[in-house]
Amino acid sequence: MQGNHLYEYAVIRVVPRVEREEFINVGVIVCDWKSGYLNSKVDLDKQKLLALDPNADLEMIQKNLDSFHKICLGKSTGGQIAEMDLASRFRWLTAVRSSIIQTSRPHTGFSNNLAETLEKLFIEQVQTQTISNKK
Repeated sequence: MQGNHLYEYAVIRVVPRVEREEFINVGVIVCDWKSGYLNSKVDLDKQKLLALDPNADLEMIQKNLDSFHKICLGKSTGGQIAEMDLASRFRWLTAVRSSIIQTSRPHTGFSNNLAETLEKLFIEQVQTQTISNKK
């Protein structure tokens, strides 16, 4: 995906106890309407999540995060939402909700390489937090 692309992105969060509003960043979703690019990268830090909620259902949360990625890619295993057009999938994934899996509000940027931008945003928004918290 070379060229200058206007894209939107959102940070994927896990909010194990919604009433407490505590969350950890677990991934990033990037969308470019013009090129038809919609992808996500996720890594669930189980230790960090269990520190917020020792009773968190890790298997269920991971399963939902996997579905999130399938919807991005438009895979039939992602259900009916994965069959929607790209714009509808992105808007559905980034809709404000009160559930365990949430996203930040979408932000915009320009990229010459969307796959590299996804990786860069993932490192900045997800891995940097994990690294700095382990020091």
